[in-house]
Amino acid sequence: MKKKIINFGLVLILLLSLIVFASGFKIQNENYRANHTDTWERIKKRGTLLIGVDDTFVPMDFRKKNGQLVGYDVDLSRAVAKVLGLKADFQSIDWSMKETELKNGTIDCIWNGYTATPARQKRIAFSRVYELSGQSLVVRKDSKIKNFADMKGKTLGIQESSTAQTDFDKYPQVLKKLVKRQKSILYQDNSSAFMDLQAGRTQGVLAGTVYAGYYATHIANNNYKLISASAYPADRVAIGMRKGDRTLINKINYALGVLQKDGTLRRINKKWLGINSNYLGPVAEFQKSNNNR
Repeated sequence: MKKKIINFGLVLILLLSLIVFASGFKIQNENYRANHTDTWERIKKRGTLLIGVDDTFVPMDFRKKNGQLVGYDVDLSRAVAKVLGLKADFQSIDWSMKETELKNGTIDCIWNGYTATPARQKRIAFSRVYELSGQSLVVRKDSKIKNFADMKGKTLGIQESSTAQTDFDKYPQVLKKLVKRQKSILYQDNSSAFMDLQAGRTQGVLAGTVYAGYYATHIANNNYKLISASAYPADRVAIGMRKGDRTLINKINYALGVLQKDGTLRRINKKWLGINSNYLGPVAEFQKSNNNR
């Protein structure tokens, strides 16, 4: 009896080992395919570009009360797909599984205000940067403030514990040295900061461009204008793709260039972020990391 139990235990261990080995082999295979297979012909034949999104991320991809998907990246990805003769097919995904979904082929790209970090560049490829998601100085439209220098001696509001506050303190030469008492008024949230700005108790608010632009354009009835704080470090937002999809990478980079030239990119920036930007990063920015498999 004892011998049979031992044998059964050995068989169980062997089966578990095989399962673990098979799982590891499958992941390795998926990684290899993602890094070495060009799927453009399959995408072209299908006629759709499968786009992975988090449909709760305002203002990039989110749903209206009627369930319609709207946002900055919705408009931009549809415009890119049109240039390529495709239709955009949006797939709502578990954001924590985005890179797995990309590698196993559930989606063709991650397009959702996605920052091209060094860690991510080791695993997937990126398009050229289409948005610098940094800070902006928000002022009233009826103010005479046109640049940072015009904030000299004026009062600035910032959300407490925000990236804006960090940048304001870390890079004092940009704005801190100009404002009244070289200090900012701190608020619990951006909404409170904007209320004081509208009331004239402050003359500017330093805030994240994406949120500030959407707030100014869609919530505050266009009462504000944004001045880019490009002197602060910015997140470089791009489209994530499989490293093997070199044709798709090249085509999306080409399409973004077309949209920059015809003014579509500028119009989308104005519509969703309230900024007059037509920025595109260089095509070759991620060339080395994209080719590193």
